[in-house]
Amino acid sequence: MTLQGRGIVITGANQGLGRQIAEQCVRNGADVVICARNAALLESAVEDLKALAAPAQTVAGVTADVSRPVDVVTLIDFAAKKLPQLTGLVNNAGIYGPMGLIEEIDWEEWTTAIHINLMGTVLPCRSVLPLFRKAGYGKIVNLSGGGATAPMPRISAYAASKAAVVRFTETLAEEVKDAHIDVNAIAPGALNTRLLQEVLEAGPERVGQEFYDRATKQKQQGGAPFSKGAELVAFLMSAASDGITGRLLSALWDPWCDLQERWPAIANTDVYTLRRIVPKDRGLDWE
Repeated sequence: MTLQGRGIVITGANQGLGRQIAEQCVRNGADVVICARNAALLESAVEDLKALAAPAQTVAGVTADVSRPVDVVTLIDFAAKKLPQLTGLVNNAGIYGPMGLIEEIDWEEWTTAIHINLMGTVLPCRSVLPLFRKAGYGKIVNLSGGGATAPMPRISAYAASKAAVVRFTETLAEEVKDAHIDVNAIAPGALNTRLLQEVLEAGPERVGQEFYDRATKQKQQGGAPFSKGAELVAFLMSAASDGITGRLLSALWDPWCDLQERWPAIANTDVYTLRRIVPKDRGLDWE
């Protein structure tokens, strides 16, 4: 029960990874408020989470579009009143957006994806920070993924917005460091979610043959387990990760379970961050 007494807001939590994160947090003793746009799925998720919770735990849901400032204010106000103590925020809500060549896709769909993925991360942070600053403590986890660390041809809105999320995470971590607020991003791995299904339905002509083939293989093999990402989030919401901030962590590949022990060695380095690679980093001596 490593999260007992902690209140956590989780966005996009009515299905997929977000729901798995909520379940992991509840199992670890947290009080949670989840949000999503689909009211029916949200209500079902809340009931299932309540079934997992102990009698003293708080579980509630709010229908919200996190790209809309008014919805976000309502969400955070509700959570602040509903949760015994609000200590954490998990920004999970996101979409792929349009798939295809940048000159051919629908421009409004492209900007909508940027708005949901980036603004839908920034707005909840902006709304919760005054509460965290007042408490002198807080935890924020932003969902990033492979879109932030490698090119994603034909899925450019997703790639651009997720890279922006990581840079925002690193920047915000510096802004709030003195207030004892930890801000991190995570890459949960290649998951078999509705986003994968969207890629398969789009077909190779829109997403490219190589990416489509990888998606097909992932579908067949089952993809990364949701549990790994959920466990990493629970760790970053707990006291065990206090002081670890400003990083992009892979749920599958990084030794995050004992990161607190390793932290003194990397705290003042650029390990687990996004940085420009220069020639000398690759053994090229260009005077």
